[in-house]
Amino acid sequence: MKLTMSQALVKFLDNQYISFDGVESKFVDGIFGIFGHGCVVGLGQALEQGGHSLKFYQGHNEQGMAHAAIAFAKQNHRRKIIACTSSIGPGALNMVTAAGTATANRIPLLVLPGDTFACRQPDPVLQQVEQPTSYSTTANDAFRAVCKYWDRIVRPEQLMTACLNAMRVLVDPAETGAVCLAMPQDVEGESFDYPDYFLKKRVWYLDRRIPTQREIDIAVKTIMESEKPILIAGGGVTYSEAYAAAVAFAEKFNIPITETQAGKGNIPFDLPLNMGGIGVTGGPAANKLAKITDLVISAGSRLTDFTTASKWGFRNPSVKMLGINVSAFDALKMDAVSVVADAKLTLEALTAALEAKGYKSGWDSAELAQIKADYVAEVDRLYSIELENGLSQTRALGEINNFIAKDAIAVGSAGSLPGCMQRLWKSFTPGTYNMEYGFSCMGYEICGALGVKIARPDKEVYTMCGDGSFLMLHSELHTAVQENLKINVMLFDNIGWGCIENLQNNQGTDTFGTRFCARNPETGLLDGALINVDFAKIAEGYGCKSYRVTNVAELRAALEDSVKQTVPCLFDIKVAHKSMSDGYDAWWRVGVASVSESDTVKAAYEDMQAHIKDARLY
Repeated sequence: MKLTMSQALVKFLDNQYISFDGVESKFVDGIFGIFGHGCVVGLGQALEQGGHSLKFYQGHNEQGMAHAAIAFAKQNHRRKIIACTSSIGPGALNMVTAAGTATANRIPLLVLPGDTFACRQPDPVLQQVEQPTSYSTTANDAFRAVCKYWDRIVRPEQLMTACLNAMRVLVDPAETGAVCLAMPQDVEGESFDYPDYFLKKRVWYLDRRIPTQREIDIAVKTIMESEKPILIAGGGVTYSEAYAAAVAFAEKFNIPITETQAGKGNIPFDLPLNMGGIGVTGGPAANKLAKITDLVISAGSRLTDFTTASKWGFRNPSVKMLGINVSAFDALKMDAVSVVADAKLTLEALTAALEAKGYKSGWDSAELAQIKADYVAEVDRLYSIELENGLSQTRALGEINNFIAKDAIAVGSAGSLPGCMQRLWKSFTPGTYNMEYGFSCMGYEICGALGVKIARPDKEVYTMCGDGSFLMLHSELHTAVQENLKINVMLFDNIGWGCIENLQNNQGTDTFGTRFCARNPETGLLDGALINVDFAKIAEGYGCKSYRVTNVAELRAALEDSVKQTVPCLFDIKVAHKSMSDGYDAWWRVGVASVSESDTVKAAYEDMQAHIKDARLY
């Protein structure tokens, strides 16, 4: 078929399917776009021409729409995507942050930025960044550092190998992440006789990676030698849908389960062996067990510094690591005994093998029950806490958690709220916790809620958003209104970046640049009056239903009323300063100043050095 490169790209994407556990589904749902001269008459023309089933979504910020696409793919367990296109220059560069978010979280994201002219005849064109050292370098080269596959299509026939390799990466659970196909605007409109076999329906098989017998044997030996193992449920448990296998494994051998942000929400909160979040933003139960355990079984976790407490959290001198992951890169972390395979199949195989050998952990059931009971009591305490100076963040979160339906989906990303949610949030139904914390990218929250709602239009979606994140990126509220998608934005306003202020203060530095204050004419610093914002009024301007909340009664009334609404809702919740949850005996390594005039900074540096001595080196 004689088609332009863009027309062929649309037809190709429209015919990609994925098969998982024998169920075949369409892989590309549609395309998010903000048109400019770099894509509107190329890819834009191909989409407008029709003859395809791809749905076009109009974004309002390139980073925002790409974050929505990430949340959509995450909610669909990486088996469905929305591609994203932009113009050249600033439009393209706005998506670089989202590409980093996707790659860090191992989520498939296809970005299709317009590029400068391949022929170079009209150079320099509007929005072109010229590099005198290389005329082939454009703004789109910025994607290279944050993508798992990058290509520039400078001839229309190159589209074929570019698309096949893009799909190869997007559907690979071990290698997936952001993929960039840069599209020079002249090439977008150039034609080629594309063969039928390139444009026909193509099924990609997301096969589960089967553990080898050698891997199972060494894993069984490692577990048999342990007395008090714990299981970390990471993102691999989510994407392989291994929740039942994880619960069966834990209950069969009396092994407590801990959760990462990517793995949380799969194991019911009320399961006796679910000890909640682990690490820097973990809770008291999981972190207590982490210090005792002699074997950490990591199922689908990247073992980030927040999960391992900067490799300090596992205090038993003889502790060993067992890594189960489809990615060899992740399975090997912390010098683990590695099983490079699907989490579900591996846990099922280990359950059968260990049962045949009569294994049982050495954990005392009464001790575990008490640890869990203490944890539940601590959650309930923070969920019901009363403060004289206003509504606490944990109380507001508890009211929301206790009110919403058990199949409602909670979304989050950055600031202090993810810490509160990993420690406290009670999830009971798989697929109801969509937290982006691999990149901890401020601005994901509202965009993510939009992507989740597109994926699950039949569910109520609640996104927990700080005022700092809202100010950074809330333009996709317009898209939610435009698409008639009701999302609930729970905006916690503490007038600043409270999470980083806490970090700053905890490391000996006084508050500086982390509260939203006016410039003080007397000091010349940002330490004047607090800047109070009426976020409800902003949302009303978009066409949302808004609520102003300063106490529990107002929050409860707003929640009750919101379920009757059909438009996006924003809750402007004014919470007390420093009313988030604290850490539970976990350490996080940050770059504290080694020389300072402050005694508190000096003390923080000495404390850091002491912890480093007790941490594993790799």
